[in-house]
Amino acid sequence: MRFSFATATGLLGLFALPAVAQDITFDAGDASDTLRGELRSASSVLALKGEETTEAQDLVAAARADYRRILTALYSAGYYGGEIGILVNGREAAGIPALDAPQTINSIAISVTPGPKFQFGEAVVGPAPSTAVLPAGFVTGSGASTDVIRSAVSAVVTAWQDAGYAKAAADGQRITARHSDETLDVNVTIATGPQLTFGDLIVSGNTAVRTDRIVAIAGLPTGSVYSPDDLTKAERRLRDTGAFDSVALVEAENIAADDVLPITAQVAEAKPRRFGFGVELSSIEGLGTSAYWLHRNYFGGAEQFRVGAEVSGIGGETGGVDYRLNASLKRPAVYGPDTDFLISAEISREDEPDYILDQAAVEATLTRLIREDLEISGGFGLITAREETEAGVREFTLLTAPLGATLDRRDDATNANNGYYIDIDATPFLSIDGADNGARLFADTRGYRSFGEEDLFTLAARSQIGTVLGADAEDAPADFLFFSGGGGTVRGQPYNALGIDTVIDGETVGRGGLSFAGAQLEARYGVTDAIGVVGFYDVGFVGETSDPFGDGDWHAGAGLGIRYNTGIGPIRLDIATPTTGGNAGERVEVYIGIGQSF
Repeated sequence: MRFSFATATGLLGLFALPAVAQDITFDAGDASDTLRGELRSASSVLALKGEETTEAQDLVAAARADYRRILTALYSAGYYGGEIGILVNGREAAGIPALDAPQTINSIAISVTPGPKFQFGEAVVGPAPSTAVLPAGFVTGSGASTDVIRSAVSAVVTAWQDAGYAKAAADGQRITARHSDETLDVNVTIATGPQLTFGDLIVSGNTAVRTDRIVAIAGLPTGSVYSPDDLTKAERRLRDTGAFDSVALVEAENIAADDVLPITAQVAEAKPRRFGFGVELSSIEGLGTSAYWLHRNYFGGAEQFRVGAEVSGIGGETGGVDYRLNASLKRPAVYGPDTDFLISAEISREDEPDYILDQAAVEATLTRLIREDLEISGGFGLITAREETEAGVREFTLLTAPLGATLDRRDDATNANNGYYIDIDATPFLSIDGADNGARLFADTRGYRSFGEEDLFTLAARSQIGTVLGADAEDAPADFLFFSGGGGTVRGQPYNALGIDTVIDGETVGRGGLSFAGAQLEARYGVTDAIGVVGFYDVGFVGETSDPFGDGDWHAGAGLGIRYNTGIGPIRLDIATPTTGGNAGERVEVYIGIGQSF
């Protein structure tokens, strides 16, 4: 039968009638496998099949709803002359009163005759701006899918909105199915309304964060032509402060005088204080712990004040215990909505096999978001340090000018499946006393590519390259030099095992190199939604000169790992062994942490 849907199904479920259909069948005639699958997916009755607790009333309600659901699936696939039959105990479901379902349901038979597939005859959505890009299938002679029609209307409306016509919408439609020649004529009219400009941003929901700061951070261009992208950016800026649990920029229903569109920022403030902690464990590097305390709105302008502490190397074989205490204050929206100011201070002790470094540092930087995935930064810093090596003790003070750029196009920063990441840092330094002048350059590049229908198999690769220019190894600050070995470079090799022997005052002293090149390759496979396995191979090179491909030594390591996904990042367990050197395959190191290794 061909069924017309003009009546609601009514209220169901007033009585619980115990009965289960003994036999549910589905027949789609000569439909293709793809269409057959879409029709089966649309059926509520088939979704209930096998559920022993299903009541008769529910089955009848599902059967009555299936007419519209299956018809919608036919229309979406371009079939406008189909016939649908749904028999419950031999009776058409549409004829069973909503409150008079049989107490026992022995059978439900669904039959669908798709009929011919229609093609577009007339295919018009307009008026359309020149910037509108219609779907390739929305042309005369193509399959007349309702999804394509929706996409065409959406494309035209979006193009008008992008041009400043915020209230553009479909205003009327004429859709005619001509069964005689199996074509569908579509003519949709768009009402654009006037081109609008942004009005002043109205803020609601805030109590602790000042309204003027919310307006400044959002950076909505009042007086400019309306743009959905500007709304999206303003919402993102407010969310990125961390001061709000939710942010929504809502357009006014009515247009104000002079074609101005008022916008309201509806915010819900987050709790101002939070704290966190982390733990990492390595069989060689030992136990590392960290903790922080954060205030999200320190002065009432969404400023972030953070205090952190870190202790590492506990029980390890990498020298002594390292300590670090730091504090920072970040103020968003200085010199425009996309520029943040950060001032930080840190005192630390690094007790490494080749040196002990006590250091105090302060740094002030400006960070600017060029676009959503590209950020640059620059600033000035002051470092004063006391360095102890086999050659003796020296003290020095440096003025620094840290510069950086980060391009992040990963699909997930904590557990990427696809995309890439590039981070470049340059730190020129000027010695006030006790060290050479120069610059430290470092680049970290990562790429990810997944395969399979559910991206279960991922190849991840990382390359690192660095150099110190203008300073000799014996005069450059020890922590500016490069080592290799351990979790951040070459797993399986002992922590900072690879460096360069440097002659200082006639004595041979183990120090870092003036250059570094490293690579890590991982093959990740998701066994279940929660558990994954990893195989990896790492290689590292430390150079005697500033040329990262000149004279020096290299080493490598390999291993296997397990990942347990927690929703906020995987818990990582890696077991690795050296693949070069005299202990290749004989030594095993274990690394435990949170998040992928890169």
